[in-house]
Amino acid sequence: MMRSSSQAIKLLVKAGAVVLVVNELRGLALAAPVFLAMYKAGGTLTSVWLGVSALAGLLVSVALPAFAVKSLAGDSQGTPDRPLAAA
Repeated sequence: MMRSSSQAIKLLVKAGAVVLVVNELRGLALAAPVFLAMYKAGGTLTSVWLGVSALAGLLVSVALPAFAVKSLAGDSQGTPDRPLAAA
């Protein structure tokens, strides 16, 4: 039982990594129209402000899950200063 649950957890972690990469690609795809709109607007202060705000929102939607996965993965592997509890 322990072995199959361990394999299931590994599979879920790998699937999560794939979803994270897809999320990064989504962020890049969503940033391109923002840059195009700023360029077409002539670089006015309003268009730059709206573009920066939109890109900041995209950054949060892409970087926050990446940070969460990284911190969760670090906790599950155990570190020298915080070893995993014996099960």
